[in-house]
Amino acid sequence: MQEINRRGFVRQAAAGVGGTFAAAALGAAPAQGGAPAETERLPREVWVASISQNGLSADTPEQMVELLLARMELAAAQRPDIICLPEVGPFVNLTGDSRTPVKEAAGKYCAAFTARLAGFARSHNCYVWAPLYTQEGGRCYNALVLIDRRGQVQGEYRKMHPTLGEMEDGVSPGPLEPTVFDTDFGRIGAQICFDIEWKDGWEKLGKAGAEIVFWSSAFGGGRKLNLLANLFRYNVVSSTRKGVSQVVDITGQSVAWTGLWEPSLCTALNLEKAYVHTWPFSENFDKVRAKYGRAVRLTTFMEEEWSIVESLSPEVKVADVLREFGIKSYDQLIQESTAEQDRKRG
Repeated sequence: MQEINRRGFVRQAAAGVGGTFAAAALGAAPAQGGAPAETERLPREVWVASISQNGLSADTPEQMVELLLARMELAAAQRPDIICLPEVGPFVNLTGDSRTPVKEAAGKYCAAFTARLAGFARSHNCYVWAPLYTQEGGRCYNALVLIDRRGQVQGEYRKMHPTLGEMEDGVSPGPLEPTVFDTDFGRIGAQICFDIEWKDGWEKLGKAGAEIVFWSSAFGGGRKLNLLANLFRYNVVSSTRKGVSQVVDITGQSVAWTGLWEPSLCTALNLEKAYVHTWPFSENFDKVRAKYGRAVRLTTFMEEEWSIVESLSPEVKVADVLREFGIKSYDQLIQESTAEQDRKRG
């Protein structure tokens, strides 16, 4: 815990920030009041934080970085594993005529801002998605740079689908194969703002095994994020310049969000879960409950007829449960069904 006077300074710098953060009730984790002790955490419990830029304005990119860092300090009390920031956050919500040209932002500020955020990552032992303009080979990109717990750059995602205005300003489209990153808590990927209007990046991330996709954006996205999370069966975490930032789990349900009173969030996700087609595997659900009791949670969405198998015990792996009771994951079932349809179709 940070000393009181330092916390007071941070709160003053991040004017308008609420004092609490949304937290999902997961296993033994408390609903709020800080992340659980390490001994209480499930093996694949991940604490994700999202920083909204609502209510922040500054005269310069340097000042904006300091304001964002102040909000990050507040989220750090929850001991997040990873923090995401809004799209090119240091260069927006600036007053007057202080807009920074893309080439200057990539050349003048990228290294310095990466260093500032890397220092935060090291200090708080967490990953950080840094929203920056980067450059390579004479091209500039709207990017999310992934910084690991040691403060080292692990790589970057470059926005696949920039807007017409961005391209006029000198932003180049990124590769059409989005990068996935293996972290110490799972496989993650990213998309940025206008990417939401194309399905290709989201679908490719799902096929590449992403378990959490971070969406850094200028706007909230709303129900589109719920649709994408459910469609591709991974968690989605958004961080936005305006509107609502949220966390959506694989069911497509929002589990945490920002708003007027809390412009940032930190919550837990349990990655030890599987999405399955309810029928015919529901015939074995009572057997699962009889053997594992509260160690396994089964949640069925009746109208849609799909279910979630989730482990709430460090001793139980979902893959083992599925194998033991002959339950196929949704993706496995669809792949096998498609292959047999193609074979029968001739």
